[in-house]
Amino acid sequence: MNNTKRAYGGMVVAPHHLAAEAGARVLRDGGNAVEAMVAAAAMIAAVYPHMNGLGGDNFWLIHTPGETPVGIDACGAAAGLADVSYYSERGVEDIPGRGPLAALTVAGAVSGWQAALAHSRDVLGGTLPLSRLLEDAIGAAREGSPVTGSLAGNVRAKQPELEKVPGFADVYLNAGAPPVEGARLHQKTLAGTLETISRDGLETFYRGDIASAIAADLEAVGSPLRRDDLEAHRALLVEPLSLEVAGHRVFNMPPPTQGLASLMMLGIYERLGIESAETFEYVHALVEAAKCAFRVRDRHVVDPAYMDVEANSFLRGEALDALAAMVDAKCAAPWPEANPNGDTVWLGAVDNSGRAVSFIQSLYWEFGSGVILPQTGITWQNRGTSFSLSDASHNRLMPGRRPFHTIQPALAQLSDGRVMPYGTMGGEGQPQTQAMIFSRHVMHGQPLQEAVSAPRWLLGRTWGSEKTNLRIENRFEAGVYDKLRAAGHDVEVVGAFEEVMGHAGALVHHRDGLIEGASDPRSDGAAIGF
Repeated sequence: MNNTKRAYGGMVVAPHHLAAEAGARVLRDGGNAVEAMVAAAAMIAAVYPHMNGLGGDNFWLIHTPGETPVGIDACGAAAGLADVSYYSERGVEDIPGRGPLAALTVAGAVSGWQAALAHSRDVLGGTLPLSRLLEDAIGAAREGSPVTGSLAGNVRAKQPELEKVPGFADVYLNAGAPPVEGARLHQKTLAGTLETISRDGLETFYRGDIASAIAADLEAVGSPLRRDDLEAHRALLVEPLSLEVAGHRVFNMPPPTQGLASLMMLGIYERLGIESAETFEYVHALVEAAKCAFRVRDRHVVDPAYMDVEANSFLRGEALDALAAMVDAKCAAPWPEANPNGDTVWLGAVDNSGRAVSFIQSLYWEFGSGVILPQTGITWQNRGTSFSLSDASHNRLMPGRRPFHTIQPALAQLSDGRVMPYGTMGGEGQPQTQAMIFSRHVMHGQPLQEAVSAPRWLLGRTWGSEKTNLRIENRFEAGVYDKLRAAGHDVEVVGAFEEVMGHAGALVHHRDGLIEGASDPRSDGAAIGF
């Protein structure tokens, strides 16, 4: 698994091999990286439905050679009816994690596809029709796809809390039993929705027949979302955050994502002067950098319309210098317990013109709210559970307010002309894994696949877990664990390739046209090039 894949014609990385193949087929047919990403995103919604789907949100970084990357923020806002009184009138003190009351934000994913394809058409000269981009996903949903171990395991684990949620049992349970790995999963209703979108265009999701069906079903099950909320939604073109790290320019998404924390981690880590990876000093430095970045994130990062400080102010040299100076090289700082979860997919694509996409799509928790709409087969996200119903909270629920997002794609323009889209799923693990991949490959010289496969750790929470300690895979040298414990870290050694560490991936485009790709052995994915 440590052999980096290489090609010249184009390459797609995804945490499910069928999604990577769908994107690579588009590249082979003359499509560009954006078109390939839409095909892969639609396909992975069909074959990895517990991780993502049309009922979630997504974010994009699109690189064109010689230009600053373009950011697309496809994050849906809270419903017009969703305020504190809406929940208090129903006897709810905290927004529930599952069920119709958790389905309170608009799904932005399809609007992200729409904005990206507009950029593809208007800027990149993309010509492939939507019907071509969605055909593999339609086929997989209609004809069925093999249930992965990840999906089967998550259905089993979450069945007690989801089997009574509207629509869940109809799709995932057979006479009350969860699917087994390798069984065929049909999603014929979802296939019909994708066919309608293919015929009528992406606009129908928000302002057409699909929107009417979505709104009717959401209201019927008890969600506060209405058609007006769908009609008001638009994806946003945004300027990415960026930071120079070790002479390279790294990009990530601005709030409401935690992209700021990802960049801060790298900026702090660079200042700590670590000489090599896989040592106690390496792990300790990145863990302590994460704590510094997460304190800023938890205090400040919300919908940018409600922030009282500019995100870029935390990326200034003096701010990062001050945070780095707070890191004790031998002692672990106390860990402030935060509460972001996440259930997500990261995908990347590079075409033969050097255009690159870093893309992430999410339902938030596994299966999102658990609500699957009967007319469309769409699983609706529960991203709005990150809001608070407390008047004192800086992330208080308000109609039209956008939720905090753990998900954020990363992309780096390296000093030698290479371009590197990379990312992962995994709640609080996302910025940590991004920092591991970048530091291992770019700063410490590990081959790309080795950097993705190398043992990882997770400080804090991620999808499917409430733990906040430092979980670390068992492939480091024994002395590393001893030194971490001696420094005061609450260490839990876990298996060699734990899914809880996320499904990461990366691509690197060289100036001579060579493309390198790496997928995560913890996933069902692949890096497919030609």
